[in-house]
Parts: sequence; structure tokens; C-alpha cells
Amino acid sequence: MRNLKKADPEIYKAILDETMRENENLELIASENFVDEAILEAQGSVLTNKYAEGYPQARWYNGCHHVDVIEALAAERARSVFGAEHVNVQPHSGTQANMAVYFSMLKPGDTVLAMDLACGGHLSHGHSHNFSGKFYRIVPYGLNRKTETLDYSEIAALAKENKPKMILAGASAYPRAMDFKKFREIADSVGAFLLVDIAHIAGLIAAGLHQNPVPHAEFVTSTTHKTMRGPRGGFIMCKKEFGKRIDTEVFPGIQGGPLVHVIAAKAVCFKEALKPSFKTYQKQILKNARALSDEMAGRGYRIVAGGTDTHLFLVDLSKKSMTGKDASTALDKAGITVNKNLIPFDKESPFVTSGVRIGSPAVTTRGMKEKEMRRIAELIDMVLRDPANKKNLSGVRKRVDALVKEFPLYKELIKRLEKE
Repeated sequence: MRNLKKADPEIYKAILDETMRENENLELIASENFVDEAILEAQGSVLTNKYAEGYPQARWYNGCHHVDVIEALAAERARSVFGAEHVNVQPHSGTQANMAVYFSMLKPGDTVLAMDLACGGHLSHGHSHNFSGKFYRIVPYGLNRKTETLDYSEIAALAKENKPKMILAGASAYPRAMDFKKFREIADSVGAFLLVDIAHIAGLIAAGLHQNPVPHAEFVTSTTHKTMRGPRGGFIMCKKEFGKRIDTEVFPGIQGGPLVHVIAAKAVCFKEALKPSFKTYQKQILKNARALSDEMAGRGYRIVAGGTDTHLFLVDLSKKSMTGKDASTALDKAGITVNKNLIPFDKESPFVTSGVRIGSPAVTTRGMKEKEMRRIAELIDMVLRDPANKKNLSGVRKRVDALVKEFPLYKELIKRLEKE
């Protein structure tokens, strides 16, 4: 980054500082991960210069023969990873992927059955300030109060009562496996389309470690980061019969020129997902999430839904005289990054919350395993037992420093930056 350092030292320093923060902290935010340098190189390439409105072999601008190859490879690899009939790799984000499906299949005012945000859903699944909540009639489904898991009979009853045009399955903070076959049966019982948002669990699905919704749903949306360990971006999979409608809705419906440099990075991400090592990585994500969850439970913390089947879990702090906001702030000071999160039937506001969400993808990328998860649980516990004690936080920070040095991130990149 010599040119950037010379042209804009302030931005250079901010990027350098963020690189060091990622290397020096324990990243436990479930929706974050670390891409490898091949993806950084693809996304930071000259492809950022090229406009490519349209699709391969049907562009509005000339000079797209090379980027046509890139986009075709990205879509072909995604089809291979998930067994999809049609893939659109142009959405800039998971929310825009969802938007394209909504706009292609629904009219304003149509009814959509989707998971309640307070129970683990996503903003684009019907939040009142999101486009989804503004344009459509959202009927939320929640969780069973005792098990804190999905109650498919209740979802079926809500579908029967409200006759939704579309049912949306998927979540951003649900730790248990979802049964997409049951969602298909519910959708069929009321003549609804099924959209499944797999943004969080896409990597697990790609590795065959979670039920794949592609055979069961008309539409499947996802991001390429989180468990996929790719660039920040979205993509859509659908049945072949809906391919043209989806493509037209993405462009020119909701987007102009696609970000070709990001699509190239997505293509690299999908290629990685086709390797045997990717499945090994995803298996370790699950092992690490369970080990960390079990260790936290063993230290007296209540784990929502009793544990996890995925890459994440929620810790209920309501009995610890602590909010999720206070816990995440204290942990951050000690070099441990989590996010505050609502727990099912939370009495606190979304800005405060009664819980934190913890995920294993990023620390697994660093090479950490079950042994390290137990060390991390101990460090989290040390902070939460005495969150206002600066000496305690400093002591934990030193132990975090020692742990991350055993598993360096972007080792060669950081050496180059330090030399500059």
C-alpha cells in the first residue's frame, strides 16, 4: 500500500490500524470472518474500473469480454457448490438479494410469513424500518417459549390463518438446525412461495453439514462472507423457471452496474468451497462452537436453546445482573469482540439486550481448535465476573495477546506493512 500511504496517509493509517486490530483481537462476531489474501487481491484489483451493466454476453457497455468470464465462473461454481439450477452473483448484499426476490414475486401489501427479529430473524425479514416491513404485510413467527426452538406446528397454523404469498425461512441469531423440508410442506399447504435466507449457514450447507434448502425452495439467498469466508456480498439461487425474473429484478430493477471486483472475489470464494479442505474447516467450526458453548454452560452461563447445531450461540445474561451492551463493551476492552444480541422474549430493548451472540468462524480460520475454545471461555468468564475492574481487563488483554500470537493472521501482509 505504498501508493495509498503517500496519497492519503490518514486512510492508510486507519487501514493499518484495522489490520492490526483484527490480528490482535479475538473475533467472535458470528457474522464476521477473515478472507485469505487471494480474495483481498481479487477485490483490490483493476476490475474496480469496469462498468458491466447487464449479464455475460448481454452487456450494455463494450469491453466486457474478460469480466464475462469472471461472472460466468462465479455463477458456475456457485451452482456446483449448492446444486442450484440458476444463480445470480450480482447482489451487493444479502439484503439486496432478498429485495430482488420480494420485488420479483410480490406486490406491495402482500403477506409474508417470516421469523420475528426478536427471536433471531433479520432486518430484511420484516423490520418496520426496513423496505420489507414498509412494503409488505409481515406476519412474524417466533419460538416455543420452553425449548426456544422453532415450532413447526405453530408456523403451519399461522400460515393457514394468514394465507401468505411467501414464507421466509432463515435467521441471523438462531443456533439450532432448520428443517427446510417442513417449511416446504407448510408452504405447499397454503400455496406459498418459499424463500430461504442462508446467509449465516451457507458454509455449513456447502460442506454438507446442514440440510440444503435448494431442493425444497423456489428461492435461496445468501451472503458470501460469514461461514463462506468470502468477500462481503450477496447472491441468489432459484429454480430455472424463475431465473429470468430474478435477473431482471436485480438489473435493471434494483441495481445498476455490478461490482465486478467483488464478483471476482466471490468466484475465488466458491472455488475454495469446492475443495475438501473447506469441509474440514466447516467441521471444525461446528466443533469449536459446541466446545465454546459447552464450556460457557459449564461455567454457569445459560445458553439459549440449550446449545448449538451451527456456528453460533447466544448467552443469556439476564441472571448475571448485566446487559448485553455492558458485556460486549467490557469484552471489547479486553480484546474480545462479540456483539450484544436480543434473546428470545427479551425484556430489554434492542439497543441494550439481555444477551450476547458468539460465533466460531473467524477464530477457526486462525487455526484454533477445541483446546483454544476452552481458553477463550475462561477469558470471557474472567471479564464478565468483574467487568469494571481495569486491572482484571488488562490481565485478560495480556492473555488474549499471548493466545493470538500463537495463531497470527495475515502474517506476511503485516510484515510488509510494518516495513513500510
